[in-house]
Parts: sequence; structure tokens; C-alpha cells
Amino acid sequence: MTRIPTKQEILDWISAHPTLTSKRDIAKAFGIKGSDRIDLKRILKELEAEGHLEKRKRSYADPDRLPPVSVLQVKEPDENGDLFARPLEWHGEGVEPIVLVLPRASDPALGAGDRILARLTVVHEEDHNYEARLIRRIGTNPHKILGIFRKGAEGGRIVPIDKAGQNEWLVAEGAVHGAKDGELVEAEQAGPKGRMGLPRARIIERLGDPSAPKAVSLIAIHQHGIPDDFPDKVIEEADRAKPLGLSGRMDLRDMPLVTIDPSDARDHDDACFAHADDDPKNPGGHVVWVAIADVAAYVHPGSALDREARKRGNSTYFPDRVVPMLPDRLSGDLCSLHEGVPRACIAVRMQIDAQGNKIGHRFVRGMMRSVASLNYQEVQDAVDGSPNDKTGPLLDEVLTPLYAAYKALNAARERRQPLDLDLPERKIVLNDKGHVESVAFRDRLDAHKLIEEFMILANVAAAETLIAKRVPLLFRVHEEPAPEKLEALRETAQASGLTLAKGQVLQTRHLNALLHQAAGTDEAELINMSTLRSMAQAYYNPENFGHFGLALRNYAHFTSPIRRYSDLIVHRGLIKAHGWGDDGLTADEIEQLDRIATHISDTERRSMMAERDTTDRYLAAYLSERVGNEFTGRISGIARFGAFVKLDETGADGLVPVRSLGREFFHFDREAGTLMGSETGLLISIGQRVTVRLAQASPVTGGLEFEMLNLEDSELPRGGAPSKGKRVVRRKAAKAKHKADKLNRKLVRKRR
Repeated sequence: MTRIPTKQEILDWISAHPTLTSKRDIAKAFGIKGSDRIDLKRILKELEAEGHLEKRKRSYADPDRLPPVSVLQVKEPDENGDLFARPLEWHGEGVEPIVLVLPRASDPALGAGDRILARLTVVHEEDHNYEARLIRRIGTNPHKILGIFRKGAEGGRIVPIDKAGQNEWLVAEGAVHGAKDGELVEAEQAGPKGRMGLPRARIIERLGDPSAPKAVSLIAIHQHGIPDDFPDKVIEEADRAKPLGLSGRMDLRDMPLVTIDPSDARDHDDACFAHADDDPKNPGGHVVWVAIADVAAYVHPGSALDREARKRGNSTYFPDRVVPMLPDRLSGDLCSLHEGVPRACIAVRMQIDAQGNKIGHRFVRGMMRSVASLNYQEVQDAVDGSPNDKTGPLLDEVLTPLYAAYKALNAARERRQPLDLDLPERKIVLNDKGHVESVAFRDRLDAHKLIEEFMILANVAAAETLIAKRVPLLFRVHEEPAPEKLEALRETAQASGLTLAKGQVLQTRHLNALLHQAAGTDEAELINMSTLRSMAQAYYNPENFGHFGLALRNYAHFTSPIRRYSDLIVHRGLIKAHGWGDDGLTADEIEQLDRIATHISDTERRSMMAERDTTDRYLAAYLSERVGNEFTGRISGIARFGAFVKLDETGADGLVPVRSLGREFFHFDREAGTLMGSETGLLISIGQRVTVRLAQASPVTGGLEFEMLNLEDSELPRGGAPSKGKRVVRRKAAKAKHKADKLNRKLVRKRR
């Protein structure tokens, strides 16, 4: 007879193997076969009844675990000098986890009794379950400085690069952290600011050359004035926050909600679950639950946290860091829907029919516990037939119903016809040193589209509820294209041999018809780019002008209150509308909605510019080692001083200066968006295929300069008497000019 393991042995094994927790896995680990499985099943049932385990579908797991960002209290160093800490917010009923603190060289000294906010990693060592890296001490928030280090006789000084930073900072010899003269460094305030003399700082990271990759995003943050240093009052307020209880909330902890995010996501603000609708009046229908972190329960109107969140407007994302709207204590911990951790939420239950139409919804303020934090790729792999240890147990009862509901919603989307642009998204991958390792285009999986459709549906439900209950809100507005931009798009389409419907009220289906005409042709990228350029920019407004791009009448942002202030306003509106508490939308906020809408629309644009500038600099640094290489691409823009080219390989944009095109003069036609050579008749216009040589790359500015080698597979003429090889290009250019002139004459007659 096989020896049956003790309860403690089973618990230890599950703790050490969190991805192998089914009864079959446990039996295999201990060599339990045949009738002995009955005894194993009995022990697992006893552990479940005692609260040590909970059954999740066909697997067992510790009912609670520590969040990836947690508050710890440091203990006395042990005899080996190792520093351990205990979690202050352990929800489990089992043995409290042991956490080893791993200090970095730049971390301040920690002593027994210190409370810290730390990022945790699960490990399976004999003497500890987690390893922790310090984020900061609780109750402390040293001022951050970015500047150039100037070495002195004893230590040195930091000259801030921020224009607002008027004072230099003294650095003591022991706080230099090995920095060299002229290096860009990140430092923090060391001790209180004295009344006399310069303030003191401690260098925490050397960034090297100011043009080095690690410095790129920090420079953009300072250049665009993005606040990245939380005031002390904000940190103190966040640190006082505690996990919320069940009182006044619907208990959703037994619902198998899952979060699905990018693999590198640090916070999770939305979770979902779906199942077939058992309502006989809705045959073939589905019920979709979307649960969103209840940020409003922690960030109250008029508080220091609220004022800072409004000031920032949104989180800003860079390839190597995030500037969050809320401090880590909230964004990475209490307001993040971590796997296995009870979290407060606002959830919406939505009924959709078999055709994907929403036929009803209701909101609740609840308490949930995510059964799994999944990423897009592993979810897609599972549904495609390759589940892993984590997705396998969830496939039948969680993932398959999610995809069934998505299939219905996708059918409704096809009927609604939102704008269907084909614009691949770039992803810059950095190595440990901050250098660009690769530039890839993100795959658009059904898993991505599933979450998008669920979030859109929840956003519509939020807007409809607040409209029905007459509670003011901030709408996400996207107006239709301006007539002049639409006319320019129509002319581009005609020049490409395509048509865009005219003489009727513009709808997204008309633009989609144009995009589908171009799909698979040489003009596809040109038409997609031109359509995007014709679009108005989305913004926030207390008045509802609809969302043209999504083809929706009522739309508001509800699903990301950790990273968008607009969503927090909508959450407060829902709290007010349902009478859930005194943390809802206030009369003062309602009065200021116009001002808030303008401000957060501006902060959104500020973040977009900073993110774009950072991407340009990273790409320039990446390509700087390939100066002289040839690349293929397309003309993406025309200006008097040259043509802009977007490279196929990386999506990087650069300039071909007019001066590099030859000795002839080039005529710039603003309306047609063309450059034409005065001698050769060479016509350069948006969308043409080109081969270019990289002539210059400037990581500091993010600028790229190209030399054009080929245009539409033909060599470029360089002015003067054309050679035999150049006549082909001239004939093509003359033909293109004749076609453009004919089109222009036709358009002029129509306008008359």
C-alpha cells in the first residue's frame, strides 16, 4: 500500500508547485494510484473544510496569497545578517508567509520595525516563500532629482536638467554611488532640507551618457512637465489606506472572474466572466460580468490623492517605466485585482442575446477575488488547443464561455461597423541595460479583441445608466471628420483609383468600404494612414456628441480608474446614482466638469506626445548602429523641405531632405500633398514605395535622416540631362503628373 502523505506535506507541495494543483498532479507527485486515491480525496476534502485549501474547478490552491505589491514590517536581522519581514495584511488562515528582503546597493538602510512598500516575487526556498525589493519606506517620500553630476573634491553636485529645478544639490562622498563627472544621474533627497546652503541628495541610479537609452524616458518626462514625484501628503494618505471589507457589498468572491492583460502588466483593473444565460426568454443568450477596481472607495473627492490624480489626469507609459496616476500603494496593491486576493470592485452584469445585442444590465458594488491573472497569449493558446497548467483547469468553465460571448458580440460589431483601421501597434523590447533589443509589431489576437469588446460594452452600460438616472458625467467624444479633411481623403482615394461615397451623411461603414477596397493592394497603407489623418481627436466632454469611430451614441470611460481620471469621475457618478455611499460625485465636481474635461483631455495629449518622443528616441538609438544600411518603406508625409518615410521593419519615421534629391528645384503642392521636380518631372506623393539609405540617426533628438535610392522600384533622376535609366522614371513621373493634373481639372470643374 502506498504511503498517504500528511496534510502538511500536501500543503507544502502545493505551495512549492502553484501551477500543478489538480488532484491528478498531487496524486502523481506522491505516487498515489488506484484505490489509494480515495484516501487522498478525503484528505483534500478535510483541508478544504478546514479552510487551508479551496477547490477551484478541478484544482486546489491556498485561498489567499500576498499581492505582488505589499506592505511589510522589517524584522531584526538574523544571525547571518539576512533581513526578513512579515506581511501586515495577510488574509490567509494558514501559516503566515516568510519574506526575505533583498536590498540594493542604492537602498537606504532598513531597521527592525520599519514599514515598507515592496514588490514581491514568489520563490520556493527552504526558509522563505517570497523575496522583496524595496519600493520605499512607508511614510517617507524622498524628492527625486534628475540631473548631471559634477564631481568635486569631496563628493560633488547635481545640476538639474529640469528647467523648474533652480537649485543645485550637494552630494556627499559616500552618496555618489560611483557616478562619474558629466553622467546623467537619478537621485533623491538625503535628509531634511536645511535653511542654509544647498540641499543634499543621494544618487540612486547612474544613467550614464545623457543620450543613453535609460535616460530617454526620464528626459521626456521632464521636458513635457509630467509630474512624477508624489507630494508627501499624497503618499501619507495612500499609506493610511487599508483593504476594504464586505460590508455593504455584494459577495462575488466565488465567481470565477479572471484578469487578462499583457504579460508584463503590473496592475490589473478589470476582470471578466461569462456564462450561458439561463433565462428562457433569452435562448442562446449570454451573461457577461465585468468587474472594475473600486478606486473611488480609496480616492475621495477633494482629498490630496484626488487633487494629485486630477493634476496628472492619467498614467503615462514608456517602454522602460510607468508614471502612474496613483501611488504604488493603490495602483499596484489595494486597487489592483491580483490573483487570489480579495478586492473591492464595481461590477456590471450584462445580458446579451444570441445576436450580441445588449438587452439589459445592472451595476453592483462588490467584493471579488480573481481566480487567475492571465495574459493574452496564454489565453489564446488555450482556446486554440494548447492550454498550460494555469489555463487548462479554466478552459471549459471560464475561457470557452468567454469566447462564446465574444463571438456573439463580434457579430453585433460587424453589424454596427465601427471604424476598421489596419494599423499595427509597435512594441519596443528593452534588455536589462535599457538598450533596444528588438522592435516588433504586436499580434492582434482574438483574446485582445475579446477584452476590448467586453470593455466597450461596459463603457456603454455606464453611460446609459448615468443618462437614465440623470447624473452628470464625462463622455468620451469622437466627432466625425471635418469636411475639408474628408474631401482630402476623397481626393486621395480617387487618385488611387478607389471611391469614397459622397452626397450622404457620413457613417463609419462608408469609410470601411473604402478600407476594404484598398485591402491587399499597394494602396492599403496609404488609405489607412490617410483615413487616420482625416479623423478628429477624441476628447472628454460633459456634453454628449457621440463616438463616431466606435459608431456609438452613448459612450463613457468606466473600465480603467487606476490610470484615467475620467473613469474615476464615472465611478463616482455611479455611486451617486445608486446611493452606495458618501464617496460619490459631489456638487462641486459637477460644477467643474467642463474644466476637468478640458484639463484631462490636455494631459492625455501631453502623455501621447511624451510617449511618441520617447519611442522616436529609442528607435533612433536602435538604428544608430545601422547608419549606411538600406531599408524599404513608404512615403508617409510631404512638406516643403522634404518627404517623410515610414520604414517597414520598425515603423520608424525619418526625413528625406529636399537638398538630398538632386540639383533641381522641387515644387511643393500643399493641396495635392506632392513634391515635383522642375527638370525631371519626378512626382513624390504619400503612399509611394521607396528604398532609402539611413544617413543619420540622432538618439538625443530622435531624428532620422534618409537618402532616397529608389521610388516605386525605379532609380531616382538627379536633375540635368536624363540618362537612359532615368527616362523610365521620367516617363512614369510624367504619366503620374498627367493623371494628377487631369484629376485636379475635374475637381475644379465640379467645385464650380
